[in-house]
Amino acid sequence: MVPSLDRYGRSLQDLINMVAELRERGIGFTSLHENLDTTTPGGRLVFHVFAALAEFIRELIVIGTNEGLAAARARGRVGGRPTVATEEVIRAARDLLPDPGRSITSIAKLLGVSPGTLYNHIPDLRELRAGAGPRQLEAPAK
Repeated sequence: MVPSLDRYGRSLQDLINMVAELRERGIGFTSLHENLDTTTPGGRLVFHVFAALAEFIRELIVIGTNEGLAAARARGRVGGRPTVATEEVIRAARDLLPDPGRSITSIAKLLGVSPGTLYNHIPDLRELRAGAGPRQLEAPAK
């Protein structure tokens, strides 16, 4: 039992395969929203019609969304959250990372970004930190 066909599968073929597998196992399929039951021949017919309509509607929504995004881009609108990782922030982080006295969290806090931002925007962050092993103390001159 599912609340709606579009919640059970992503495509018509997906829905048909899942319902066929259930039927082979002797399990009936009921959709509450569409009020259909695949344990009867009429229910199976209606299921296929509704499944095709659900896929059609889903595709229309995807097309409309993509057209809206393209129109917004054409008007100069860019979606998503503004980036806080400017060139200056990344450069400053790269300068601070080799210092073993500073943690990644403290560097991020100092620069006003999250540690995840540093990991996302500095691909070689781990290598920069690895090169920052303990400092060698020079032996006193004799």
